[in-house]
Amino acid sequence: MPDGMCPILIVFLFLLVFGIVFLYKNKEIKTLLLGKNFVSSQSSEIKKVCFVDYCFLVELADEPQEQVQGLMFRESMDQDRGMLFIFQQKSIYSFWMKNTLIPLDIIWIDENKEVVFIENNVQPCKEDPCFSINPGREAKYALEINGGIAEKIGLALGNKLIFSK
Repeated sequence: MPDGMCPILIVFLFLLVFGIVFLYKNKEIKTLLLGKNFVSSQSSEIKKVCFVDYCFLVELADEPQEQVQGLMFRESMDQDRGMLFIFQQKSIYSFWMKNTLIPLDIIWIDENKEVVFIENNVQPCKEDPCFSINPGREAKYALEINGGIAEKIGLALGNKLIFSK
């Protein structure tokens, strides 16, 4: 090996290993490079949730940065789509509509997958400060769907959410 090549090779290998470790640990970068379907997480196999006769294909928000982003800046969403927030522990989780462009129904669900609170047809926030919606009940999950759908399908407190694969 020519003189001077060894340090270059060491630096190259170090950067390669560092890059692989960084990619492995950074879900946002993996999602950007590989797409959400290839990024695994604790609950990544859940892709569909159902209430008896009506199902939604959901994007998962199980990481803090995904939960903060939520459905911000979305101009539309198919009627059978939504976002499922999966929290690490049960607690009271407030939501707000800052930078949200479409009306949403927000459904809070406890650790037994039972609906504990529904806020129907929450309108986008147009001015600061944005109001927050506090369910006043502990939840382990929250589901955001298009505004008006919960009422349309007859969703009620006590209904059970079924995770499907």
